[in-house]
Amino acid sequence: MNSRLPSPIYPVVDHPRWVERLGAAGARFIQLRLKNLDPETLRAQVIEGQEAAVRHNVRLVLNDYWQLAIELGIDYIHIGQEDLDTADLDQIRAARIAFGISTHSHEELERALSVAPDYVALGPIWETKLKKMIWDPQGVEKLTEWRRLIGPDMPLVAIGGITRARAPSCIAAGADSVAAVSDFIASEEPEAQVKAWLDVCSH
Repeated sequence: MNSRLPSPIYPVVDHPRWVERLGAAGARFIQLRLKNLDPETLRAQVIEGQEAAVRHNVRLVLNDYWQLAIELGIDYIHIGQEDLDTADLDQIRAARIAFGISTHSHEELERALSVAPDYVALGPIWETKLKKMIWDPQGVEKLTEWRRLIGPDMPLVAIGGITRARAPSCIAAGADSVAAVSDFIASEEPEAQVKAWLDVCSH
């Protein structure tokens, strides 16, 4: 299995303060997913997240907003299938920004692989309440299938309904990194959760 992703754990957060908190606790690969913000607030929060990422040696991933990511020099962009229609991948590559793509089906995986992303994500592995999904839970078996289809060198991220207890099964099934939202930002002790996730996903 490759080691080209920065960390086996991949928190997805909704505010830059989480980049500061989770980065200080040891997370090194964090996605900032900001929604429904005016352009000025969006820009300010991305810059705040970027500054926190630099302080804590975090590779920051911006969900969508690829133009802003290019302008500010963000490390990674995460692109949904619907955003593939409008994202200028040539511009993104020219800016030397890595990008990952969400996949939920064989058709979406084929489309993602055709543009040679830096990682592919598969979800939801389990049922998730955070996003309204048209896709049924994929299960860890689909991770093993995706690993076989994409080969040993393409990084694979698991996402959707994943808890600390479930995370090791995703790694065992073929994922290089495991993403989660609630298990980090809804935790009573987020910093301790980072350390616990690192412990179970690094063995």
